[in-house]
Amino acid sequence: MNLESPKINVSKSSQEVFDFLSDIKNFESLMPENISKFEVLGDDKFLFALKGMPEIILKKKETIPPNKIVLGAAGGKLDFSLTGNITEIDASTSEVQLEFSGDFNPMMAMMIKGPIGKFIETLATSIPKSI
Repeated sequence: MNLESPKINVSKSSQEVFDFLSDIKNFESLMPENISKFEVLGDDKFLFALKGMPEIILKKKETIPPNKIVLGAAGGKLDFSLTGNITEIDASTSEVQLEFSGDFNPMMAMMIKGPIGKFIETLATSIPKSI
């Protein structure tokens, strides 16, 4: 299952956006209002939970400055990744798009497609306000 957020324009350079997303502590400011838990577990790992959903641990898996950051599931039964693609438009403007990719059975995919789609859209639209 692959989902993409809308492309969001940010009035910051691609390096500034990359640096912001590279610091996992900043993800707390991007989370939706229905977050019930957020905890930094290390320099490259954090745990979060949304109301009514299980806790999820995300770990930084790959970085390609200043254009790409890949977070992946750290443990648990589900294997997925969340990729932040950053494109420089000019020296002070960039575009960000989040991509969610996971391998789920059809029943699970049907159940989580809506909530995950809304979640990544909330993360993406929160970036310009949070940087």
